[in-house]
Amino acid sequence: MKKFRKLAIGFVCVSALSMVLAGCGSEENTNQAAAEDDTLETIIEKAKEEGEVVSLGMPDTWANWVGTWEDLEAEYGLSHVDTDMSSAEELAKFESEGKDGTADIGDVGISFGPLAESKELTLPYKTSYWDEIPDWAKDDNGDWLLSYTGTISFITDKDNVDQAPTSWEDLQSGDYQVSVGDVTVANQAQFAVLAAAIANGGSESDIQPGLDYYKEIAENGRLSTVDASVANLEKGEIDVAVVWDFNGLNYRDQIDADRFEVTVPTDGSIISGYTTLINKNAPHPNAAKLAREYILSDKGQINLAEGYARPIREVELPAEIAEKLLPDSAYEAAVPVEDNAAWDETSVELPELWQSEVLTYAK
Repeated sequence: MKKFRKLAIGFVCVSALSMVLAGCGSEENTNQAAAEDDTLETIIEKAKEEGEVVSLGMPDTWANWVGTWEDLEAEYGLSHVDTDMSSAEELAKFESEGKDGTADIGDVGISFGPLAESKELTLPYKTSYWDEIPDWAKDDNGDWLLSYTGTISFITDKDNVDQAPTSWEDLQSGDYQVSVGDVTVANQAQFAVLAAAIANGGSESDIQPGLDYYKEIAENGRLSTVDASVANLEKGEIDVAVVWDFNGLNYRDQIDADRFEVTVPTDGSIISGYTTLINKNAPHPNAAKLAREYILSDKGQINLAEGYARPIREVELPAEIAEKLLPDSAYEAAVPVEDNAAWDETSVELPELWQSEVLTYAK
């Protein structure tokens, strides 16, 4: 969710306790204010001088970004403004504005990280926590690295469904409506198809088992077109929805924790996540670097967990936050994307396949 790997650029970045493991940037990066070998202390001072960070797709209400923006303002004097956008829109804005960039940093689905890198839209920056990020969750240079993960799960309205499904097998054999979302455009919905494929013997390059799975649900008249929004869930218009775990848990607690149950399918699911991208032409490049640094810090990771996202680093969460999340044991059958390049190709083809092989059979 793919990797257009770059070769390491020809010098080694120095590392020390006070030194940020800054990514070795490509020669195309023209932003001279963002020196590759600056120490963290220097980045902080430059960020304070810039005084502002402008983000895309990182609104206060998503994954508790507000906690991080408030911390950055309190600790470093950085004001913040966000424009909420989809991942595709974020990349389009970076690309269309070019050297006249107005945004510093964005948050996108993992598949958009390598795409942005291939388009040379990013300013590499690894942060001092680089070695703690799993290899599958970052590129070679720091052009992208995940901040948090999501796992495809089920949210069940127990007012509508007697027994919440705990597996794909349960979901398929039920007699209730299943909401997946719009696979033609939504990242979450596309991963819902991949997760079903993985659970039924498929892979990133073989999505057919997932299509066949939902085709059967569609043929039985059980594929719902109702969006799994908070409003629709609250009104009782959703029986079971396939969503990211952090969305499901957030919806559950927003409406009624006793009414809704969130489960990770025990017969297989997919783990993906979201990565920050620093604009190569960021007007406040050091503020963007500092934001990424803070997001990967213990406090930044805890902020995300407070918004129900699972941190990419292993950090000790306060008990009251850990209790809101599912236990680690719930994720035993969940696996990260293994073949990013194959999934890139499949996800491009998936909207048309969904239309022809699933929606055609919906009743």
